[in-house]
Amino acid sequence: MSVETPHKIDTSKLDEIIQSYDCKKSNLIAILQKVQEVYRYLPEDAMIYIGTKIEGLSPATVFGVATFYAQFSLEPKGKYEIKVCDGTACHVRGSMPVLNAIRAKLNMPEGKLTSETGLFSLETVSCLGACGLAPVVVINDKVYPQMTSDAITIVLDTLLKEEAA
Repeated sequence: MSVETPHKIDTSKLDEIIQSYDCKKSNLIAILQKVQEVYRYLPEDAMIYIGTKIEGLSPATVFGVATFYAQFSLEPKGKYEIKVCDGTACHVRGSMPVLNAIRAKLNMPEGKLTSETGLFSLETVSCLGACGLAPVVVINDKVYPQMTSDAITIVLDTLLKEEAA
């Protein structure tokens, strides 16, 4: 199975999201967060649609907001979003070997955001605010402290087994 971008967005779902935020441009970030939750990224067609449906916005403004904030992704993300901290404490305590073990296990070369299966997305972040637990990996908001290459491989094997079941 490979990652596929939806060819057509569900405008009724987008209308529902926009209306749930009172069609207000002041709620754009919340609207984009909800759209990303539905699609696991922000499809270009959805951003254009939002920009034409909300008074006072344009597709360019929506795109500008989406590209300004790091929380938004313009590429599909996996079911499991992996964040590897590479802040100073994590880096010094070995976050790069952990990152390399993840890439090797999931066959994700540097620069590739989402695995071929679409199950995993991988990114490095500057700091996760858990320096005392370094090196830290977060998978879908679950914190994995004091990671090693061997430990992260066990975590990934567990997730892969759950998916296969």
